[in-house]
Amino acid sequence: MHLGWVLAWFALGSLLLSALVFPMWWRERGAGLAAASRAWLGRSRAWWLSALLLLVPALLTWGWLGWRPHQADAFDDSDLGVNAQVSELLRGEQLVPPPPLPPEVFATADVEVLRPMLSSADRRWERMDADFVQTLLRVFKVMKDVHGYDMALLEGYRSPQRQAVLLARGPSVTGAAPGQSYHQHGLAADCAFLRDGRLVISERDPWAMRGYELYGQVAEQQGLTWGGRWRLMDFGHVEWRKPGLRLPKATQLVTAHPS
Repeated sequence: MHLGWVLAWFALGSLLLSALVFPMWWRERGAGLAAASRAWLGRSRAWWLSALLLLVPALLTWGWLGWRPHQADAFDDSDLGVNAQVSELLRGEQLVPPPPLPPEVFATADVEVLRPMLSSADRRWERMDADFVQTLLRVFKVMKDVHGYDMALLEGYRSPQRQAVLLARGPSVTGAAPGQSYHQHGLAADCAFLRDGRLVISERDPWAMRGYELYGQVAEQQGLTWGGRWRLMDFGHVEWRKPGLRLPKATQLVTAHPS
Protein backbone atom coordinates (compact mmCIF):
# COMPACT_ATOMS: atom_id res chain seq x y z
CA MET A 1 0.00 0.00 0.00
CA HIS A 2 1.26 3.52 -0.80
CA LEU A 3 2.66 5.42 2.17
CA GLY A 4 0.21 8.28 1.61
CA TRP A 5 -2.74 5.93 2.13
CA VAL A 6 -1.10 4.56 5.27
CA LEU A 7 -0.78 8.05 6.71
CA ALA A 8 -4.35 8.90 5.69
CA TRP A 9 -5.70 5.86 7.52
CA PHE A 10 -3.47 6.74 10.49
CA ALA A 11 -4.88 10.27 10.62
CA LEU A 12 -8.45 8.97 10.38
CA GLY A 13 -7.80 6.49 13.15
CA SER A 14 -6.33 9.26 15.32
CA LEU A 15 -9.48 11.36 14.83
CA LEU A 16 -11.72 8.45 15.77
CA LEU A 17 -9.59 7.73 18.82
CA SER A 18 -9.80 11.36 19.88
CA ALA A 19 -13.60 11.19 19.60
CA LEU A 20 -13.65 8.27 22.00
CA VAL A 21 -11.13 9.68 24.46
CA PHE A 22 -12.27 13.33 24.36
CA PRO A 23 -16.02 13.35 23.66
CA MET A 24 -16.38 16.85 25.18
CA TRP A 25 -14.68 18.38 22.17
CA TRP A 26 -17.15 16.75 19.80
CA ARG A 27 -20.17 17.80 21.87
CA GLU A 28 -19.00 21.40 21.75
CA ARG A 29 -18.59 21.46 17.98
CA GLY A 30 -22.04 23.08 17.53
CA ALA A 31 -21.03 26.05 19.69
CA GLY A 32 -18.68 27.33 17.05
CA LEU A 33 -15.42 25.92 15.80
CA ALA A 34 -13.21 28.75 16.98
CA ALA A 35 -14.63 28.93 20.51
CA ALA A 36 -14.70 25.20 20.89
CA SER A 37 -11.14 24.89 19.64
CA ARG A 38 -9.88 27.45 22.15
CA ALA A 39 -11.74 25.76 24.97
CA TRP A 40 -10.53 22.37 23.91
CA LEU A 41 -6.93 23.53 23.55
CA GLY A 42 -7.02 24.87 27.05
CA ARG A 43 -8.09 21.50 28.46
CA SER A 44 -6.35 19.11 26.10
CA ARG A 45 -2.69 19.90 25.91
CA ALA A 46 -1.93 16.31 26.78
CA TRP A 47 -3.88 15.18 23.69
CA TRP A 48 -1.77 17.40 21.44
CA LEU A 49 1.39 16.03 22.99
CA SER A 50 0.18 12.48 22.41
CA ALA A 51 -0.73 13.26 18.80
CA LEU A 52 2.71 14.73 18.18
CA LEU A 53 4.36 11.66 19.66
CA LEU A 54 2.34 9.50 17.26
CA LEU A 55 2.77 11.66 14.18
CA VAL A 56 6.46 12.56 14.46
CA PRO A 57 7.80 9.01 13.85
CA ALA A 58 5.49 8.61 10.85
CA LEU A 59 6.54 11.98 9.41
CA LEU A 60 10.22 11.20 9.95
CA THR A 61 9.79 7.84 8.22
CA TRP A 62 7.98 9.50 5.32
CA GLY A 63 10.73 12.07 4.98
CA TRP A 64 13.45 9.40 5.13
CA LEU A 65 11.76 7.38 2.40
CA GLY A 66 11.46 10.49 0.26
CA TRP A 67 15.16 11.21 0.70
CA ARG A 68 16.09 7.53 0.11
CA PRO A 69 13.42 6.33 -2.34
CA HIS A 70 13.63 2.53 -2.23
CA GLN A 71 11.88 -0.27 -0.44
CA ALA A 72 12.97 -0.78 3.13
CA ASP A 73 14.95 -3.97 3.65
CA ALA A 74 12.99 -6.66 5.51
CA PHE A 75 15.88 -9.15 5.63
CA ASP A 76 19.32 -8.94 4.12
CA ASP A 77 20.76 -12.37 3.35
CA SER A 78 23.62 -11.10 1.20
CA ASP A 79 26.17 -11.99 3.87
CA LEU A 80 24.95 -15.55 4.45
CA GLY A 81 26.96 -17.00 1.58
CA VAL A 82 25.82 -19.45 -1.07
CA ASN A 83 27.02 -23.01 -1.37
CA ALA A 84 28.35 -23.48 -4.88
CA GLN A 85 27.32 -27.13 -5.12
CA VAL A 86 23.74 -26.47 -4.05
CA SER A 87 23.49 -23.52 -6.45
CA GLU A 88 24.65 -25.75 -9.28
CA LEU A 89 21.91 -28.25 -8.48
CA LEU A 90 19.28 -25.54 -8.71
CA ARG A 91 20.21 -24.82 -12.32
CA GLY A 92 18.26 -27.82 -13.56
CA GLU A 93 21.18 -30.14 -14.27
CA GLN A 94 20.01 -33.56 -15.50
CA LEU A 95 21.78 -36.01 -13.22
CA VAL A 96 22.72 -39.57 -14.14
CA PRO A 97 22.39 -42.52 -11.72
CA PRO A 98 25.68 -43.95 -10.45
CA PRO A 99 26.95 -47.27 -11.78
CA PRO A 100 25.43 -50.32 -10.04
CA LEU A 101 27.38 -51.72 -7.12
CA PRO A 102 28.56 -55.33 -7.13
CA PRO A 103 25.84 -57.71 -5.85
CA GLU A 104 28.11 -59.01 -3.08
CA VAL A 105 28.03 -55.58 -1.40
CA PHE A 106 24.37 -56.22 -0.51
CA ALA A 107 24.82 -59.87 0.49
CA THR A 108 27.19 -59.72 3.45
CA ALA A 109 26.21 -61.31 6.74
CA ASP A 110 25.99 -58.04 8.69
CA VAL A 111 23.82 -56.45 6.00
CA GLU A 112 21.49 -59.47 5.94
CA VAL A 113 20.93 -59.14 9.69
CA LEU A 114 19.93 -55.49 9.37
CA ARG A 115 18.05 -55.72 6.07
CA PRO A 116 16.66 -59.22 5.40
CA MET A 117 16.21 -60.11 1.73
CA LEU A 118 18.14 -57.05 0.60
CA SER A 119 20.15 -59.05 -1.91
CA SER A 120 16.96 -59.64 -3.94
CA ALA A 121 15.75 -56.02 -3.81
CA ASP A 122 15.21 -54.04 -7.02
CA ARG A 123 17.80 -51.27 -7.43
CA ARG A 124 17.05 -50.31 -11.02
CA TRP A 125 16.71 -46.56 -11.22
CA GLU A 126 14.65 -46.79 -14.41
CA ARG A 127 11.87 -48.57 -12.51
CA MET A 128 11.26 -45.47 -10.41
CA ASP A 129 9.41 -42.25 -11.24
CA ALA A 130 11.68 -40.03 -13.36
CA ASP A 131 11.05 -36.86 -11.33
CA PHE A 132 11.61 -38.70 -8.08
CA VAL A 133 14.87 -40.11 -9.46
CA GLN A 134 16.18 -36.64 -10.26
CA THR A 135 15.25 -35.40 -6.80
CA LEU A 136 16.94 -38.35 -5.12
CA LEU A 137 20.06 -37.90 -7.26
CA ARG A 138 20.21 -34.26 -6.16
CA VAL A 139 20.12 -35.48 -2.57
CA PHE A 140 22.96 -37.91 -3.34
CA LYS A 141 25.01 -35.14 -4.95
CA VAL A 142 24.62 -32.74 -2.03
CA MET A 143 25.48 -35.52 0.42
CA LYS A 144 28.67 -36.24 -1.51
CA ASP A 145 29.79 -32.76 -2.54
CA VAL A 146 28.76 -30.87 0.58
CA HIS A 147 28.88 -33.42 3.40
CA GLY A 148 31.32 -36.04 2.10
CA TYR A 149 28.99 -39.07 2.24
CA ASP A 150 28.78 -41.61 -0.57
CA MET A 151 25.19 -42.83 -0.84
CA ALA A 152 23.94 -46.19 -2.05
CA LEU A 153 20.46 -47.16 -3.21
CA LEU A 154 19.31 -50.23 -1.28
CA GLU A 155 15.86 -50.61 -2.79
CA GLY A 156 13.69 -48.57 -5.11
CA TYR A 157 10.68 -50.07 -6.86
CA ARG A 158 9.05 -52.91 -4.91
CA SER A 159 6.45 -55.24 -6.36
CA PRO A 160 3.22 -55.97 -4.48
CA GLN A 161 4.36 -59.60 -4.14
CA ARG A 162 7.60 -58.59 -2.43
CA GLN A 163 5.71 -56.14 -0.23
CA ALA A 164 3.50 -59.01 0.96
CA VAL A 165 6.53 -61.16 1.75
CA LEU A 166 8.17 -58.36 3.73
CA LEU A 167 4.94 -57.66 5.59
CA ALA A 168 4.76 -61.31 6.64
CA ARG A 169 8.18 -60.98 8.31
CA GLY A 170 6.70 -58.68 10.94
CA PRO A 171 6.50 -55.03 11.95
CA SER A 172 10.27 -54.71 12.34
CA VAL A 173 10.51 -55.00 8.53
CA THR A 174 7.46 -53.06 7.33
CA GLY A 175 3.97 -52.12 8.42
CA ALA A 176 2.57 -51.54 4.93
CA ALA A 177 0.59 -54.09 2.96
CA PRO A 178 0.68 -54.30 -0.85
CA GLY A 179 -0.70 -51.08 -2.33
CA GLN A 180 0.02 -49.10 0.85
CA SER A 181 3.65 -48.34 0.04
CA TYR A 182 5.09 -45.65 -2.19
CA HIS A 183 7.64 -48.24 -3.31
CA GLN A 184 4.93 -49.83 -5.46
CA HIS A 185 4.65 -46.57 -7.43
CA GLY A 186 8.39 -46.01 -7.79
CA LEU A 187 8.15 -43.04 -5.45
CA ALA A 188 10.18 -44.33 -2.51
CA ALA A 189 13.74 -45.42 -1.90
CA ASP A 190 15.73 -46.96 0.92
CA CYS A 191 19.31 -45.72 1.05
CA ALA A 192 22.45 -46.10 3.14
CA PHE A 193 26.12 -45.15 3.04
CA LEU A 194 29.27 -46.54 1.49
CA ARG A 195 32.48 -46.44 3.49
CA ASP A 196 35.62 -48.12 2.22
CA GLY A 197 33.57 -50.14 -0.24
CA ARG A 198 31.21 -51.55 2.40
CA LEU A 199 27.60 -50.67 3.21
CA VAL A 200 27.05 -48.91 6.52
CA ILE A 201 23.40 -49.19 7.50
CA SER A 202 23.19 -49.30 11.29
CA GLU A 203 22.37 -46.02 13.03
CA ARG A 204 24.41 -47.30 15.98
CA ASP A 205 27.46 -46.21 14.01
CA PRO A 206 27.92 -42.51 15.00
CA TRP A 207 29.25 -41.64 11.55
CA ALA A 208 26.23 -43.23 9.89
CA MET A 209 23.78 -41.64 12.34
CA ARG A 210 25.19 -38.20 11.57
CA GLY A 211 24.86 -39.05 7.91
CA TYR A 212 21.22 -40.01 8.33
CA GLU A 213 20.49 -36.69 10.02
CA LEU A 214 22.09 -34.77 7.15
CA TYR A 215 20.37 -37.04 4.63
CA GLY A 216 16.99 -36.29 6.20
CA GLN A 217 17.63 -32.54 6.15
CA VAL A 218 18.72 -32.53 2.52
CA ALA A 219 15.83 -34.77 1.44
CA GLU A 220 13.28 -32.54 3.14
CA GLN A 221 14.83 -29.46 1.55
CA GLN A 222 14.22 -31.17 -1.79
CA GLY A 223 10.54 -31.76 -0.94
CA LEU A 224 10.75 -35.42 0.08
CA THR A 225 9.31 -37.10 3.16
CA TRP A 226 11.94 -38.66 5.43
CA GLY A 227 11.20 -41.80 7.43
CA GLY A 228 13.42 -40.63 10.26
CA ARG A 229 10.57 -38.46 11.53
CA TRP A 230 8.09 -41.32 11.91
CA ARG A 231 7.31 -42.88 15.26
CA LEU A 232 8.63 -46.14 13.85
CA MET A 233 11.75 -44.50 12.48
CA ASP A 234 13.16 -45.60 9.12
CA PHE A 235 16.26 -43.45 8.71
CA GLY A 236 17.20 -44.60 5.23
CA HIS A 237 13.72 -44.23 3.73
CA VAL A 238 12.56 -41.26 1.66
CA GLU A 239 9.45 -40.93 -0.46
CA TRP A 240 7.78 -38.38 -2.69
CA ARG A 241 4.12 -37.93 -1.91
CA LYS A 242 3.29 -36.98 -5.44
CA PRO A 243 0.34 -34.58 -5.77
CA GLY A 244 -2.80 -36.39 -6.86
CA LEU A 245 -1.68 -39.80 -5.58
CA ARG A 246 -3.52 -41.07 -2.53
CA LEU A 247 -2.59 -44.41 -0.99
CA PRO A 248 -4.79 -46.38 1.43
CA LYS A 249 -3.57 -46.09 4.99
CA ALA A 250 -1.64 -48.97 6.49
CA THR A 251 -3.45 -50.71 9.35
CA GLN A 252 -0.83 -53.21 10.39
CA LEU A 253 0.75 -50.91 12.97
CA VAL A 254 -0.40 -48.16 15.30
CA THR A 255 2.08 -45.87 13.56
CA ALA A 256 0.78 -47.09 10.20
CA HIS A 257 3.02 -45.39 7.68
CA PRO A 258 3.88 -46.49 4.16
CA SER A 259 7.46 -47.75 4.17
